[in-house]
Amino acid sequence: MIDFRPFYQQIATTPLSAWLETLPLQLKQWEKSTHSDYAKWAKVADFLPNSTACINLKDKVESIPVQPLSEGETKQIVHHLKQLMPWRKGPYHLHGIHIDTEWRSDFKWDRVLPHLASLENRTILDVGCGSGYHMWRMVGEGAKMVVGIDPTELFLCQFEAVRKLLGNDRRANLIPLGIEQMQPLAAFDTVFSMGVLYHRKSPLDHLSQLKAQLVKGGELVLETLVIDGDLNDVLVPANRYAKMKNVYFIPSVKALINWLEKVGFKNVRCVDEAVTTLEEQRKTDWLENESLVDFLDPNDHSKTIEGYPAPKRAVILANA
Repeated sequence: MIDFRPFYQQIATTPLSAWLETLPLQLKQWEKSTHSDYAKWAKVADFLPNSTACINLKDKVESIPVQPLSEGETKQIVHHLKQLMPWRKGPYHLHGIHIDTEWRSDFKWDRVLPHLASLENRTILDVGCGSGYHMWRMVGEGAKMVVGIDPTELFLCQFEAVRKLLGNDRRANLIPLGIEQMQPLAAFDTVFSMGVLYHRKSPLDHLSQLKAQLVKGGELVLETLVIDGDLNDVLVPANRYAKMKNVYFIPSVKALINWLEKVGFKNVRCVDEAVTTLEEQRKTDWLENESLVDFLDPNDHSKTIEGYPAPKRAVILANA
């Protein structure tokens, strides 16, 4: 099983130390109710090599072993990594293996990064981090410590497998909890919430929870689905949205800015809007499931299969 004790030691002398009052017990409780395949997934990292590698996190998430792998060694690594399918967020370039994930998360990062305050020496929280792709890119931008939270066991095991092939880098850590389980720490310089808000039954509560984790003046980076419209326009899907059953509220940009201001954020501004393309989200050999093309009206890609506006995403920045 995955050992969280190194993370406890890492935060013991930092502003995150108050988290140790609740986190160890929470994770013990979490371990009692994990997915039936968690033990199998968690062992994958154990089978991956400890070989020395050159690491690049600035332009991509990449490891290049100092000693090239044989064809047999490469096939073994691919075999183990495919035990962790589906791979949704990436891509990763690890020991000569291209994990071609469903999402080109680097597209999103390229839209977000130019607008951010410097991440140099920052302590960062990434909410709903998935397998951790953006966390490694934050490390590549000089972050001192990145903590990702996501309750999905498979994502945790994918993250640990990637970490192993990146030389067990401890600057990023994934904790399998949701933000609603976190005590207000007011300890992070930057908080990211990307692709989470529309899955929340109470979006204003989620925004308040994000604010409670930031230091005064800290930066929120919020990326979420939006619709075209005015201050009071919010889409509430009747059943499913793009085949997703857990989509509750999709606001206009103006409505979203209003929500953020209502919970006390300052300097709220939209810095990017982009329609999700079939190049950014698509089927690959590392995904067994359907993808965006299956979620859209086959005769009109401006609509979802249910007839709603097709996915459009906005990046909002704000300060606590």
